[in-house]
Amino acid sequence: MHLRRFTPWIAAGSLLAFAHAGLGAQPQQKRPQPSLQAQIDSLREGQEKLQQELEALKALLEERSGRVSAPVAARPPEALTVNVFGEPFRGSAGARVAILEYSDFDCSFCAKYATEIFPLIDQAYLQSGQVKYFFRDLPGPEHLNALFKARVARCAGEQDQFWGAHDRLFRDQRPFDGPGMTAFAKALGLDWDRFNACIASDSYLEAIQRSAAGAKRMGINGTPAFLIGTLSDDGTVLRASKVILGADSFQAFRTVLDDLLKPRKP
Repeated sequence: MHLRRFTPWIAAGSLLAFAHAGLGAQPQQKRPQPSLQAQIDSLREGQEKLQQELEALKALLEERSGRVSAPVAARPPEALTVNVFGEPFRGSAGARVAILEYSDFDCSFCAKYATEIFPLIDQAYLQSGQVKYFFRDLPGPEHLNALFKARVARCAGEQDQFWGAHDRLFRDQRPFDGPGMTAFAKALGLDWDRFNACIASDSYLEAIQRSAAGAKRMGINGTPAFLIGTLSDDGTVLRASKVILGADSFQAFRTVLDDLLKPRKP
């Protein structure tokens, strides 16, 4: 099993929004807007600086307290209850069995799962309407582009292209540049002005932070990670009976899913 571990991150909206042109220009003398590449570079530099500051603060607090941080639990509990109301999903809305994935768009093991194992799950269980599939963000601080890509996918979701963005981001994990971002939006048929406005705002930062914090509370500290179980009758609560850390084979999922899909005893 391949699994990376990382410490939790803290999002700072002011550092992650695209830079805007300065104020105070003389009338009829507008300053040129920074290029898209310059905005992306500025965003990446802000994330790197933020992470360095957080690591320095953590070390200082540990030094002053005279202790080190408590070790992270090796594994989360097998039985977990998670509210999934209103979250994007693949598969049938009426399916009673569900998978919730925690993932990172810059994680190479996540990309391997997304391109090699997930298509088998999709074909065997989602397309047949047996399983409902949820996705949550867990970007690691060592991946400086992961948080930005998570926001890109969520902004594409405003135009019903979350899953299209999801697939493209895992097929090609290179950092974005200006032409790449433009090509990405064009390939998904996105309205550029609406998409760019979403990226330039603080949209979804809080939601992504909540996702990461929730994973930490459950003892999930690496990606990919999967909660598998059954949904409540109204489909809003996932009662996970199995947690899979890493994704080495389709068979590992098949064993769990086939057991959950057995007819329930009266």
